[in-house]
Amino acid sequence: MPRAGLTAGYLPVRLLRVGESAPEHAGPGSAFSGLSAWLRRGDTPLRAFLRTETGSASVLAAATVAALIWANVSVSSYDRVWATRLSVSVGRWGLALDAHEFVNSGLMALFFLVVGLEARREFDMGELRVRSRLALPLLAGLGGMIVPIAIYLIANAGRPSASAWGMSMSTDTAFALGALALFGRRLPDRVRTYLLTFSVVDDLAGIAVIAVVYSGRIRVAPLLTGLGFLAVVLVIRARGVRYGLPYLLLGIAAWVAFYSCGVDPVVVGLVMGLLTYAYPARRAELEQASEAFRLFREQPTAELAASAQEVVRTAISPNDRLARIFHPWSSYVIVPVFALANAGVVLNAGFLARAYTSPVTLGILVGYVVGKPTGTAGAAWLVSKLSHGRVRPPVGWGAVLGAGAVAGIGFTVSLLIASLALEGTELAEAKLGILSAALAASGLTWVVFRLVNLLPKRPRLRALLGTAEVITDLVVPVDDARDHVRGPDKAPVTVVEYGHC
Repeated sequence: MPRAGLTAGYLPVRLLRVGESAPEHAGPGSAFSGLSAWLRRGDTPLRAFLRTETGSASVLAAATVAALIWANVSVSSYDRVWATRLSVSVGRWGLALDAHEFVNSGLMALFFLVVGLEARREFDMGELRVRSRLALPLLAGLGGMIVPIAIYLIANAGRPSASAWGMSMSTDTAFALGALALFGRRLPDRVRTYLLTFSVVDDLAGIAVIAVVYSGRIRVAPLLTGLGFLAVVLVIRARGVRYGLPYLLLGIAAWVAFYSCGVDPVVVGLVMGLLTYAYPARRAELEQASEAFRLFREQPTAELAASAQEVVRTAISPNDRLARIFHPWSSYVIVPVFALANAGVVLNAGFLARAYTSPVTLGILVGYVVGKPTGTAGAAWLVSKLSHGRVRPPVGWGAVLGAGAVAGIGFTVSLLIASLALEGTELAEAKLGILSAALAASGLTWVVFRLVNLLPKRPRLRALLGTAEVITDLVVPVDDARDHVRGPDKAPVTVVEYGHC
C-alpha cells in the first residue's frame, strides 16, 4: 500500500502534488511564494462575508440609536426629512417618490441583491451545495418562522394587526453575527456558518412574503414587462455576457416595472442575486491569468497591464465580483440608512406603558425571544431524531440553541414589513417590539454561551462542535490526468503537497 509522510504507518493515504511552486528566492509573503491566499491568510469568501456583516453591526446599532435620538428630540424634522419628494424624469417619463420610499424600495433592492448573492453562493459552493444537507437548515429556518408567526397570531387573534404577521419571522444577519461576535467570543466559524445557512431561508421567505402578501394592487401589464426584463437577463447570461452594464440597465428597467405594477421592487434585487452564478476559479482560467501576468512581467506596458487585469477579473465568478462591490455598501451604508429612516419612534412613559401591554408589541417580543430558539432548535432536534442521526446539525446542541437565540434579533426585514403593513400607533408599537426583541435576544444569547463556556473542556467542545462532519474542498480540484497522484482513491486521508516542480 502506498505511504507518505508521518501518517504512512497508520492510515492509507492518497498523495497529491498539485500546482506550481515558487522560485527559491521567493519569500513566504511574496507574490510568488507558492502558497494560496487561503493558506496564507486563512481567508475565504465566507469568512469575508461574516467579517463584513459582523463589522457592520456596530454601524447599524449607531444608526438605530441616532434615529431614536433624532425622533425624540425633533419628531417634526425627522418626519419632514423622510417625507422629502424625490423625482427623476426622462422626457415625458418620470418617477416620483419620497425619501422614505426611496430608501425602503430603492436602496433596499441592493441589500436584497446581496442576500440573493449569498444565498446563491451557499447553494453553489457552500454547505448547501450538498443537497442532502439542505433539509436541516430548510426545516430549521421554517421552524424559526412558523413558531414566531403562530405566537404573534395568537396574541393578535381577531384584530386588524394580525395581518402584519410577516414582521415576526425574519432574522437580521448583520445584527445576529454582531451579537455572536460580542457575546460568543472565540466561537468556531462553524457556528456562524450554521446561523447563516438557516437565516438565508427566512431571508428568502421574507422577501417572498413581501412580494405576495404586502404588495399593493397588481397591474398585469407592468408585471409582465418586469418579468420580460428578467427573462432577458437569463438569455444574455446563457449567451455568456459578462459585462456589468447590460445587467445594470435591465435591473433598473425591471425595478421600475415592478414598482409600477404594485409589487415591492426589492424583489428584483433578490432575483438578480439568485441568478448570479458562484464557482471557484477554473484551472484553465488560472493558467490564462498566470500567462497574462508573466507577459506583463516581461514587458510591463499599459496594454499588457489592462489585459492581465481583465483576464484575472473574468477568472473570478460574477457572484464573487458583485459581492465584493456591493456587500460593503449594503452593510455599512444602505442598511444603516434604512435604520435611520425607519427606527425612529417617540418614547415616553405613557407610550411605553401602553405598548408593553399591546398585542402587537408582545406578539413580536415573545415571538422572537421564545419562538425563534424554540422553532429552530426544535426543528433541528426533530430532523435528527427522525433521521436516526443521519442528518444532524453541523454544530453541537449548545451552539444550536445559542444560534436560535441570536436569530431572535429581527430588524431590517421586520421593520420593512412593519412599514408596509401598519401605520400610526400600531407601527410605533411594532418598532418598539422589534427593538425590544433585539435587546432581549442578545441577552438570552449571552446567557446561553455563558453557560456553555462554564462547562468542562470536553463537554464544552462537544456542545459547540458536535460530531457532524464538515465539508472541506480543495481550492482547485485535482486533475488525475495532470497531477501526480499516488494511493487508493478511497483512502480516508488525502495529503496535498505544494512543492517545487
